[in-house]
Amino acid sequence: MSIRSVLQDNISLPVEKITAFEKFADLLKEKNKQMNLTAITDDDEIAVKHFLDSLSLYNALDIKDNSKIIDIGTGAGFPSIPLLIYNKTLKITMVDSLSKRLRFIDETLGKLDLTAETVHARAEDLGRDSEYRGKYDFAVSRAVAGLNVLVELCVPFVKTGGIFAAMKGPEAENEISATKNALDLLGAEVTEVKSVVLPGELTRNIIVIRKVRETDDRFPRTSKNILKRPL
Repeated sequence: MSIRSVLQDNISLPVEKITAFEKFADLLKEKNKQMNLTAITDDDEIAVKHFLDSLSLYNALDIKDNSKIIDIGTGAGFPSIPLLIYNKTLKITMVDSLSKRLRFIDETLGKLDLTAETVHARAEDLGRDSEYRGKYDFAVSRAVAGLNVLVELCVPFVKTGGIFAAMKGPEAENEISATKNALDLLGAEVTEVKSVVLPGELTRNIIVIRKVRETDDRFPRTSKNILKRPL
């Protein structure tokens, strides 16, 4: 199959958006020859594991036009670039600690005629910056880290009443029970876990965490403390 056929079989998209996804896949594969952006290089798998997976956030969250979203540990631009292709009105900030990944993203955004902010920073530092702290409707992350670590990194960016969506695999339920103390300290709570089954019977769990009060200024802590003593 192809990018086009997988997308057409699973989601309703106008032709120009499918074409944009195809172009993004080509750019990703070409740059991946020079630097390690993704281990997923087959078109079918890119369409499912990157594109449809990213777009599953639309089924899980009430994302309105012009929503402000911050993507922590965006890597090669997931889920942000698929979300932007789907809806250009979104105000997205993509954060990553590796500048060369962000250069690829900036080049890709230009070639796809998309607009977003990219920030070279560590989340634990940026989360203390008043320009970013408490400013977003949604924080999202596909980063590979324990949920008790991710919540400390991501919840501070969200407005009170906003959502942090952690994109996890089948182990999601097990992680939630170990994160209760962290959520209490950060002023957040799990409202639901939405299970998404992607083509090929791949299961993705989206943990929906609502911020119910302002996060204490103690958080996020330094990366050393976060990793050494998770909440």
